[in-house]
Amino acid sequence: MKKLIKTVLTGLLFVPVLALAFNSFTLISTSVKAEGSGVLDGAKIAMPTDTTVPDSLPESLKKVTNVALYVIGALSVIMLIYGGIRYVTSAGESARVAEAKNTIMYSIIGVVVALLAYAIVNFVIVNLTATA
Repeated sequence: MKKLIKTVLTGLLFVPVLALAFNSFTLISTSVKAEGSGVLDGAKIAMPTDTTVPDSLPESLKKVTNVALYVIGALSVIMLIYGGIRYVTSAGESARVAEAKNTIMYSIIGVVVALLAYAIVNFVIVNLTATA
């Protein structure tokens, strides 16, 4: 049963990765078809067309924080589901019920800590950019 749960959770982790890979492949193949199929057309596609200035440090920190919050939130939700499955399959054994409750509690604490970290970083960034 544990192996089945691990396999299902591992499969759930790969779904977003596959979706991103498929989306990237679709964008690349669409742009190649739109431009042509010659070597020179491929070189034109590879040339950078965006000449904007790179993000400032506060914007970069915001992006990193947003990505970290997304990853932590996704892991916390997965652990919440895993704890719920462990709770349901504990069959009334007090030790297994306690472990499942701890998993659920710590995953909720993880979500709260991630949200607080996001709020603190955004507060500091907004105040730093306001004075600069």
